[in-house]
Amino acid sequence: MSTDFDVLVVGAGIQGAGAAEVLATNHYSVVILEQLGIAAATSSRSSKLIHGGLRYLESGQFRLVYECLRERKWLLDNKPELVRMVPFYIPIYQHSRRPAWLVRLGLSLYSLLSGLSNTDSYFRRIPKSQWDSLPGLNREGLKEVFRYNDAQTDDAALTRDVVASAVAHGAQIICPGSLVGAEVTGDGVRVDYVANGKLSTLRTRALINCSGPWVANTNARCSPPVDMPPIDLVAGTHILLPLSLGDKIYYVEADDGRAIFVMPWQDKTLVGTTERPYFGDPRDVTPTLEEESYLLQTVQKYFSQARELIGEDICESYSGLRVLPEMEKSPFARSRETIICCDDNKKPRILAVAGGKLTSYRATARKLLNKLEPTLCVEPPTPPNTQHSETAKNSSERERNI
Repeated sequence: MSTDFDVLVVGAGIQGAGAAEVLATNHYSVVILEQLGIAAATSSRSSKLIHGGLRYLESGQFRLVYECLRERKWLLDNKPELVRMVPFYIPIYQHSRRPAWLVRLGLSLYSLLSGLSNTDSYFRRIPKSQWDSLPGLNREGLKEVFRYNDAQTDDAALTRDVVASAVAHGAQIICPGSLVGAEVTGDGVRVDYVANGKLSTLRTRALINCSGPWVANTNARCSPPVDMPPIDLVAGTHILLPLSLGDKIYYVEADDGRAIFVMPWQDKTLVGTTERPYFGDPRDVTPTLEEESYLLQTVQKYFSQARELIGEDICESYSGLRVLPEMEKSPFARSRETIICCDDNKKPRILAVAGGKLTSYRATARKLLNKLEPTLCVEPPTPPNTQHSETAKNSSERERNI
């Protein structure tokens, strides 16, 4: 069977973008099939952070934290126009569920995993004499304040940048384009898709399902589907408030013990996130009034500037969907490790990616490349069939103008 591409990537969120980039830079012919637009779903609805995940230490996810901190350093070094270090502040109160000694222990471990030779990994206790540098922060019952460093980004801009890098290395993109079905054959995958109102077919040596909250739906359209563990969709909401708290990001504790970020964003303040099970169409996920109220009340608890605000003052709110392993634990306590499933451990034709962090998209892409190399190295990389080049090229031009 002749192939049009070495790999088809379904989805142009950050995971699909990263997979396409690493494959294209390794000289494989790649096409991305995206139904809505680059970073149109979860990859534009995150907390806008490039971080190791300090709170993941509570659930023992040390390997994930280490991986993310290593990727954070690479992004800071190589994409300084998109990723910048920002000071984070953790206030500890008499009512806080996490005492000062536990936070100090967590920050010490975080610094160790980040690398002691890295000055950005240092944290410090803010003396009471300097609390005036934290305007508006509630002082009642305040016992300690810690400062450490992590990074912030524009998640959608970062995703577009990675897609542009993949395209610059030869990847193509079909957008909007929807997968109809994919069938594994003896030496590849036959893919039927709809683009511009037309049903078309392409052939590829492998397919990577990076469709985010649609991962299970996409997998069901593959024949045979890969064996995936049960997963849940968990919605996370953020609100944007007409406040300015300077250049600082605060890491505060809601009444139920959840960690909430309060951070500068576009001259306003972004607050998030929540976690609730979601069972509907991923396109229809929206914030609930309860979530908006929960986040607003959390900000009001800590900052005097927010106490006059009401729900109608919220400038914007949005919800994104996480893909998490199904289990009885609360979403807050579940693993954030990326789940990679494939149809054949030796020479896979179809891979599915569930979950994954914005920060560690490159690490996930490398794992995908390693799994696919036995399949792709059987023959030399093949150039794309010109039949599909024009459609992909035109779609690529449209996306670069977004």
